[in-house]
Amino acid sequence: MLFFENDYSTATNAEILKKIEQINSKKLSGYGTDEYCTRAKEKIKKVLKTDDIDVYFLVGGTQTNSIMISSLLKDYQGVIAVDTGHISVHEAGAIEYTGHKVITIPQHEAKMDPKDLLDYLETFYNDDLQSHMVFPKMVYISHPTEYGTLYTKDELKKIKEICKKYNMYFMIDGARLGYGVMAKNTDVTMEDIAKYSDAFYIGGTKLGALFGEAVVFKKDITPEHFTTTIKTHGGLLAKGYVLGAQFDAFFTDDLYFTLAKRAIDMAEILKEGLIKKGYKFYFDSPTNLQFVIMKNEDVEKLQENVRFSFKEKYDENHTIIRLVTDWSTKKEDVEKLLDLL
Repeated sequence: MLFFENDYSTATNAEILKKIEQINSKKLSGYGTDEYCTRAKEKIKKVLKTDDIDVYFLVGGTQTNSIMISSLLKDYQGVIAVDTGHISVHEAGAIEYTGHKVITIPQHEAKMDPKDLLDYLETFYNDDLQSHMVFPKMVYISHPTEYGTLYTKDELKKIKEICKKYNMYFMIDGARLGYGVMAKNTDVTMEDIAKYSDAFYIGGTKLGALFGEAVVFKKDITPEHFTTTIKTHGGLLAKGYVLGAQFDAFFTDDLYFTLAKRAIDMAEILKEGLIKKGYKFYFDSPTNLQFVIMKNEDVEKLQENVRFSFKEKYDENHTIIRLVTDWSTKKEDVEKLLDLL
């Protein structure tokens, strides 16, 4: 069985496992107060080329989104996302569970159009009944998006300007951030993500970590007593040094970017092969997520030998499937998949 189901089917990268083994016999302080967390935070600051940030480590993406958003918003405030956004669809109402509404606006190739955002905010603040409505205080996007598309630097800049105009936070979900910044022809770097957002996270779970996400806040908006908030939400890992060690490994000798590039390279081989075979794509994705339009009967045949988790109806005779490469995808598996197709 070939696995193109997601980007976390393999437990962890060998270099990260080696780092965990190195600390395994040591006695270390808990809850992220150890030397490895401190070292990883400094390396992240170096990669982002700024000291004007605070860094924390959490375990998984939904937990991270939920805690970050709820810690920044007051109880009458909500967060704006596109209708295909991860927090809008695939987090089981985790944000609403904390008491904050996800306000959705239309997507364009899974992205937020700054014009739509501006139109929504102008309409909201011109409404005489706004005191009876949920106040938008944050804009949430993911980079890459749920469909593997990417924002440009200009789009990030425009969204940031709108957020500044309306005194809102701009948060970027970076669960697959490495795949985004290593995609071909993108003009968005890690530095740009740090520059234009107020808060974001560097995904580890989907990039080769055993588990873990690195949360980054601009210092002037870091929630007060954020560690206590993490604890309140059940997210404070006692063995925090396991998180720190992994991100220390990630940002030693550019491992994070090397692993991300490997997935992109495999996705490019897959994409080129699909094009040669005449397949069409739902969106033109430059990342490790490829959404392919297939005949219904071919989808059923493919499932006999290939694992893929995403299926969406395209029309009566066709289905959209998602094929995912990751940091551990082998070229021979991509070639086997293309042979099956």
